[in-house]
Amino acid sequence: MPTPKKRTTRSKRDMRRSHDFAVPKTSVNCPNCSALKLPHNVCTSCGYYKGEEVVVAKST
Repeated sequence: MPTPKKRTTRSKRDMRRSHDFAVPKTSVNCPNCSALKLPHNVCTSCGYYKGEEVVVAKST
C-alpha cells in the first residue's frame, strides 16, 4: 500500500475539512398559527400545509 511522501500541511488539511461542519436546521413561521415549523412540512401544532388542513392536530 503506498504511503504519502510528504506531510499534509495544516492549510491543505483545513481546506479539505472546510465543508465538514454542522448546519443548523432552518425553521419558518407557519402562516396559519405562526408556530415554528420545518419548511415543506406539515405544521405540528395546527396540522396545516399550504393553507389546507391535512392532519387533525392533537389537542393537549
